[in-house]
Amino acid sequence: MGISLGVVGLGAFGSSFAELFKSHPLVDRIALCDREKERVEAFAKKESFQDKFDQSDAYDSLEEICAADLDALAIITQPWLHAAQAVQGMESGKHVYSAVPIVCLPDGDEILEWCDRIVATCRRTGMHYMLGETTYYRPEAMYCRRRAAEGAFGDFVYAEGEYFHDVDDPGCNLRDVQRARTSSKSGREWTELSKQYQARGIASGPMHYPTHSTSGPICVMKAHMTKVYALPYYNRAADDFFGDEPRNETALFEMSNGAAVRICEYRQIGHGGRETFRVYGTEGSFENGAWCDKHGCTQLTVEEMRDPLPAEVAEAFTAISGKPDFYGGHGGSHAYLVHEFVAAVAGARTPAINAWEAARYMAAGVMAHKSALKGGEVLDVPDWGDPPGQPA
Repeated sequence: MGISLGVVGLGAFGSSFAELFKSHPLVDRIALCDREKERVEAFAKKESFQDKFDQSDAYDSLEEICAADLDALAIITQPWLHAAQAVQGMESGKHVYSAVPIVCLPDGDEILEWCDRIVATCRRTGMHYMLGETTYYRPEAMYCRRRAAEGAFGDFVYAEGEYFHDVDDPGCNLRDVQRARTSSKSGREWTELSKQYQARGIASGPMHYPTHSTSGPICVMKAHMTKVYALPYYNRAADDFFGDEPRNETALFEMSNGAAVRICEYRQIGHGGRETFRVYGTEGSFENGAWCDKHGCTQLTVEEMRDPLPAEVAEAFTAISGKPDFYGGHGGSHAYLVHEFVAAVAGARTPAINAWEAARYMAAGVMAHKSALKGGEVLDVPDWGDPPGQPA
């Protein structure tokens, strides 16, 4: 039996997911929502949407779509809105998929409060929450989870995760992203709201968006960060984009399984960009697309690393572009994120990147940033445990 799902947020990123959600074989009905009505109208006119979309399922506010008789919402809005909108969606009786991160705010304590609230809302309402973290479904992560399940790593010793994204990266210039975000209705509201943080002297940093780097080691080792020591990098040259915030942050974590993990979140670095991780164990290791053990290293292809999608799902997604094996962006993770959420809702099960897992990705970064601002003070990382029904 299929589900009904509403996509909230049809900007550049949301638009890339709308077709995937609509095309999934287990989605029987699609609804669309955006404060900018013309974005909804553009999708409503698409011939490819006519089989699952009705004009009565066009909305221009979260309140309206929350009142609709839908099973689930995919929230792909601005990052400072994610957590509040996810809670509102679950409170209205809908399962929620949220774009990353859980929330992005200058105040780390607020971020932790939202993590706590999302976990509590899941427990109280029984609704499922899933974070759309792309690293989780990159081919490297899928392969490493399979090898970990086999015990091929032995005991985990050390891991590294990093997200290098220079502010002036020509492929995705963060100054342009910021201008685009603040030009929307919600963006203009955020410009005013952010002045309150500035007045309080709250400095954010790259570790407040840590999920691309923290999620790889956490999901492979099935362990979480317990302590952190971190250092900031400040460039002497003034730059309004950063203000007084650190431009790069490097953290060393102690894990619940006894391993050590180094995480880098860099926004000013002479590099082409990288979203990746490496994991080392007593019996085997993974780095740079290769499996290594005491006998040497074997380079792997993407197809060798990637898990297969169900045939009918792969066919439906391929039909979107007319290209074989269409997986979408961020290393082909988009197709897997959509499938996991839809399949979890349809199957009444907890999704892979659930609220408890997502909080672990986020809290690690928050505490790393706090440590960096305190000159590398060693701090504890809070944890919310595992989802109900799963072993601690």
